[in-house]
Amino acid sequence: MKNKVLISAVIICKNEEHNIRRCLESVNWADEIVVYDTGSNDNTIDICREYGCSIHQSANWEGFGKAKHTAVNLAKHDWIFSIDADEEVSENLKNKIISILNNQNSLTAYRVKRLSFFLGQKIRYSGWQRDYTLKLFNRKNGNFNLKTVHEYVEVDCEIKLLKEVLFHHTYPDIRTHINKMILYSELSAQKSFKMQKRTNICLAVLKGLCKFLKMYIINFGFLDGKKGLVLALNSVIYVYLKNIYLWEKNQK
Repeated sequence: MKNKVLISAVIICKNEEHNIRRCLESVNWADEIVVYDTGSNDNTIDICREYGCSIHQSANWEGFGKAKHTAVNLAKHDWIFSIDADEEVSENLKNKIISILNNQNSLTAYRVKRLSFFLGQKIRYSGWQRDYTLKLFNRKNGNFNLKTVHEYVEVDCEIKLLKEVLFHHTYPDIRTHINKMILYSELSAQKSFKMQKRTNICLAVLKGLCKFLKMYIINFGFLDGKKGLVLALNSVIYVYLKNIYLWEKNQK
């Protein structure tokens, strides 16, 4: 009889009291839940304690890649399911992961299909329909890179796709989206500046317009209705901001 394969669900978070309970409920089948908190001052930690999580805290923020890399290393088990606080494992995905572990092949990592919500609505187009992100892997084969933003898992093994859905509750309101855009645009500009990239105001505007055309027209964002239009317009602002922040840094 094969030994049971153990798995750690790994989460990084900060001030996620509005999301974390839903996330934890969806991974309560894991053998361990590791929470790496980077400075919450709300009820996030108290909620995590209710679920018996292995809680680690740090006040030093070095970027998303470094935080997730550290969280993976803090896990007890080699099999890792990385999940964000605003994500939720569907019942079908849970069953699929358990099935994979029961027939383990440590030389395979898995990208998971994400179905995202924006302002409470499922977004089926706008480019989000092709959202597969690597979530399930054996850390003997890899880990998160150390990118400050837009981090991802790098592995040296075969990668397969899982069509069972991971729900992604992105932005419940406009304020949340705007705040996230400001944070990510500043981090992206810092990264580009360190790489000695340059831009200008005209290019910032042009790239924003191209983003709108890609999301709303080419990727059928208009089929997502009013929310699809808002998402495309907000994405224009994000692209403009990260380029204009870079322009400002170069000016200084």
